[in-house]
Amino acid sequence: MQAPTSCHVMAKPTGSVCNIDCDYCFYLEKEKLYPDRQNKWRMSDETLEAYIRQTIEAQKNDLVQLTWQGGEPTLMGLEFFQKAVSLSAKYAGKKTVEHSFQTNGLLLNDDWCRFFKQHSFLVGLSIDGPADLNDCYRKNRAGKPTYAKALEAVELLKKHNVDFNTLTVVHRKNVSQPERVYQFLKNIGSTHIQFTPLVEREAREVKDDRLRLVLPSEALADVTEWSVPARQYGEFLNAIFDLWVRKDIGRIYVNMFDSTLSSWFGESSNICHFAPTCGHALALEANGDLYNCDHYVYPKHLLGNIHDKPIEEYNTSSQAIQFGKDKQETLNADCKRCTYKFACNGGCSKHRFAVSPSGLPNHNYFCQSYRLFFEHTATYMREMCDLLKQDRSPVELMWTLNYRELETRITKSNSVGRNSLCPCGSEKKYKRCCG
Repeated sequence: MQAPTSCHVMAKPTGSVCNIDCDYCFYLEKEKLYPDRQNKWRMSDETLEAYIRQTIEAQKNDLVQLTWQGGEPTLMGLEFFQKAVSLSAKYAGKKTVEHSFQTNGLLLNDDWCRFFKQHSFLVGLSIDGPADLNDCYRKNRAGKPTYAKALEAVELLKKHNVDFNTLTVVHRKNVSQPERVYQFLKNIGSTHIQFTPLVEREAREVKDDRLRLVLPSEALADVTEWSVPARQYGEFLNAIFDLWVRKDIGRIYVNMFDSTLSSWFGESSNICHFAPTCGHALALEANGDLYNCDHYVYPKHLLGNIHDKPIEEYNTSSQAIQFGKDKQETLNADCKRCTYKFACNGGCSKHRFAVSPSGLPNHNYFCQSYRLFFEHTATYMREMCDLLKQDRSPVELMWTLNYRELETRITKSNSVGRNSLCPCGSEKKYKRCCG
């Protein structure tokens, strides 16, 4: 495997510090890794400048993406990100720097949104559906609901024409209501939707100095009560896909659907879970510590600190390269001969703690869901690929499906006369419409 030419670094300027206390959050307990930062949790100006300069230097192409996450990045205050924009301009040279910003939205106001618009930030807003589905797990530090404030944030972003997408954690409560979740996200104006299926495992015995939520290597652990059942995520995706493929192609973009179509078309997935290898989407803690992956912020996967070595050196280190290779090299035999390996590649390594149908270990917990989804959508994906290969739009599939289904309804009814109203709902006569 060749050394990588670039990398992506997700910066967490507040570390795991947040202004809400989600029941399912895997960040909050990472405070145990940095007990000395209880009162010094903010990223320093020195670390901020090192992150921006080194990230720009580490990219061998002309586009640099700076990603801000947490915890909750708005806790840093607007002045911090104004510095970040200035530093980006200082070190960019001939490169283009883009910023993306993930937030729960509770602290957003007009000043934040004007700033986002002025500097073309892409904002990811976390919201899990209507009030009852969002607030069952997403509560503030006082245990109160967060939905109303998140919805206010949506309206502010729309008021200032800020580009935003929605980030929805699919958990045990909302997974059973896919149509409702999807319609809600459309209703609030989200045209780019990311679904993240939730599964975390909890150690059966936790010592004071150990983390409660564990990696696959921990044998004595159980799936948490808020995690999605292994097959149900696939059912969730299928229900939404059936709506999307008939109504929303070209209008609503769902990360899982886009990723799958890319794989069918022979291109790489835009979701790291489904890439053949990984290891170069790094996570930066507030003190400059750099990890292989945001889901692997554990001592074993610490690459080092950017005040000791530059990001580019860590990215091309043997540890980072081996971490990425392990994703492919540890696939079990069932995965290797799977029909849909090209689209899945075994999924995220963090989720490989299940046993395969033939009893092999190191199997992805969501395998049932992925297979269910890939099987259900295969015909549609092939048809969209055929259209793309002819330089035609996948939107045509939506028209075709609606026409086919209309024809079927008409054939079954056998009661539509030439002068009757058309069953398509156009309010025209059948002979002057679909007839």
